[in-house]
Amino acid sequence: MKKLVILALAAASLRADSYFLTVAGLGGEDQYEQRFTGWASDLTKLLKAEPGAKVDTLSGKDSTKANIEAKLRALATQTKADDSFVLVLIGHGTYDDLDYKFNLPGPDISATELAALLDKIPAKQVVVNATSSSGGSLSTLQKPKRVVITATKAGGEKNATVFTRFFIEALRDPVADTDKNQAISVLEAFRYAEEKTGKYFEAQKRLATEHAVIEDLGKGEGVKAPSAENGEGLIAGRQVLLHLGSVASIVNDPEKQKLLKQKDELETQIDELKYRKAAVPQREYQTQMRQLLLELAKVQEGLDK
Repeated sequence: MKKLVILALAAASLRADSYFLTVAGLGGEDQYEQRFTGWASDLTKLLKAEPGAKVDTLSGKDSTKANIEAKLRALATQTKADDSFVLVLIGHGTYDDLDYKFNLPGPDISATELAALLDKIPAKQVVVNATSSSGGSLSTLQKPKRVVITATKAGGEKNATVFTRFFIEALRDPVADTDKNQAISVLEAFRYAEEKTGKYFEAQKRLATEHAVIEDLGKGEGVKAPSAENGEGLIAGRQVLLHLGSVASIVNDPEKQKLLKQKDELETQIDELKYRKAAVPQREYQTQMRQLLLELAKVQEGLDK
């Protein structure tokens, strides 16, 4: 059973390519310059351990608007619909009640400009805006099936954030793998970082100046606690950021690709059915779930041979 769970999320990596772009923006002061570039470097090292991942980073003088635009335009032609793309923004942001801007050396880039570039990329997308005032970008960046995480719940939370620190820590700490499937999903990383950020302010005996939220329905406000009740988190829970342990070698086995793809599709159907449980008659729900689990067991038999 444990192997069944472990293999399920590995399938996504077999079907498609994974792309990552981390941007560390303008620090303004030495302490922030070092912090932002250091975080970007740490995240890059962790992501490069993911089998087959295509990892790119812009920091320091290279994190310009022109370079970001060039990278995103290239991804629009390089990626396909089954691929995944994760964009992580680290640094300072501003919000003027109209539009959010990510602070960069030279001209800043706005949420409106980012959204226009992201809309041209066919890959499944995750945007982690870990900057100050990042909540001001949510309504502009959100889109159906795009996961958007912001370190603040509103544009008015202007203090430098610590969310990035704990988001990166989630990729190092086995505790973040709450379902013990040897993979850290976007949802698991968010929950870990959100909880750790809250505890950080409690330990400092300070009023929290940031409140991270996640949104993957493409509408409405972000939430602190995604669940089946509010409908948020389904897509984020299926998107793997990093595989751990033996899964890293499993995803490189070409002989398992076809069966793992079937497993991934069945797991997705099971998750979607769980989210619709309240709207489905109990007997019908049980019948559908039983059939999906039987099909999943048959696929697992093939994998175990």
